[in-house]
Amino acid sequence: MEGTSWDLALVVFEVWLSVVLGLIVLPAMFGVSLGFTDLYVKALVKTLEWATLRIQRGQKEEDAVPAHLPNGIIEKDDGSMEEEIGELRRSHPKSLAGGDFTLCDAFYFCKKGIESIVEDQVTQRFTSEELASWNLLTRTNNNFHYISVRVTIIWGLGVFIRYCILLPLRVTLAVLGLSWLVIGTTLVGLLPHSNVKTWISDLIHVTCYRICARALSARIRYHNKENHPKKGGICVANHTSPIDIVILANDGCYAMVGQIHGGLMGVIQRSMVRSCPHVWFERSEMKDRHAVAKRLKDHVADKTKQAILIFPEGTCINNTSVMMFKKGSFDIGATIYPVAIKYDPQFGDAFWNSGKYNMVSYLLRMMTSWAIVCNVWYLPPMSLQDGEDAVHFANRVKSAIARQGGLVDLFWDGGLKREKVKESYKEEQQKMYSSMIVGQD
Repeated sequence: MEGTSWDLALVVFEVWLSVVLGLIVLPAMFGVSLGFTDLYVKALVKTLEWATLRIQRGQKEEDAVPAHLPNGIIEKDDGSMEEEIGELRRSHPKSLAGGDFTLCDAFYFCKKGIESIVEDQVTQRFTSEELASWNLLTRTNNNFHYISVRVTIIWGLGVFIRYCILLPLRVTLAVLGLSWLVIGTTLVGLLPHSNVKTWISDLIHVTCYRICARALSARIRYHNKENHPKKGGICVANHTSPIDIVILANDGCYAMVGQIHGGLMGVIQRSMVRSCPHVWFERSEMKDRHAVAKRLKDHVADKTKQAILIFPEGTCINNTSVMMFKKGSFDIGATIYPVAIKYDPQFGDAFWNSGKYNMVSYLLRMMTSWAIVCNVWYLPPMSLQDGEDAVHFANRVKSAIARQGGLVDLFWDGGLKREKVKESYKEEQQKMYSSMIVGQD
């Protein structure tokens, strides 16, 4: 009886592995899609539309719930400091110049301070993006409270599909993809440097990322592929998740830049650098800007090396906005290839809140979501203009990415996620008010 059970388990495992290899891995290796993901996503769209209609129909029978404001939980004035203080001074008309001061001016700063306490522009960028309707996952929008019996049954069926069918399949694919990367790049690293070695290395990297994309049920649409980053350049993109690398490298190889880690990540990094000139730094080197800039300049000077992939924000943002780009990658004289990435939150929350979830928990959330659906836009290459410094160049690239991806363009530093506001920001507001009162620029 025991032998029969083991035989049955072995048969099930062989069938499972054959299906995974034959229908998913092999097509992924050759960049071929059999259309299963497209059919799956279309079925998801129909199911979610039905669930939304059922919830909305039930809500009509209940008290109306205030709609969620598109820009947050409070409405803010978009006027300048001068305009808003002018509104406050209507009861005591005075010129804003010539040394005049009115006590009611303090109300402007009190109002701005309270708005920032309730909902500032930075903190809300590090929480999951709210949805217009429930997507039958655990996370939901506070505006939707009505749940019918039918919707509950569909939700339970979805839990079974995501955890009992999709999760084992996705874990299997992820293990196969990472194993292929480590073993393949290690073996390729033994070959002498040549065009053949480079070609094999690129093939192994792309194959691995395609398998990993299948592990996330990723449906990716690439736009304007004629602007794909070229060798010897720097590709910069907005940053939402660690899987941004998988999304972009699924369409071509890049040289990665980052800090050397230990554990499993360290094993992967060491194997990758044997076959491809990735730029890994020790922790002590990351603090030396000159050493980092020199390594990057040396890389882009060699036009045979892959374009460097950099996320200038330096941290993950929740895919609603783009925050300040660090200037380091914009002042080394290389051609910049901007890329905009926009995820569809309807199928899963791609944002990694590193303060709330560790990497394992985050990957588990990704592999138990419905799918990863996103759009990638390759923007025309950009270069430093005459008389333009690195800061203005970085802001120009950031604005282009924000416009294309439909994201909010913010000037705030993403580092405020873990640090206090710099004194220079406070001084800037003080100088602005002082120039209004004293009448100086």
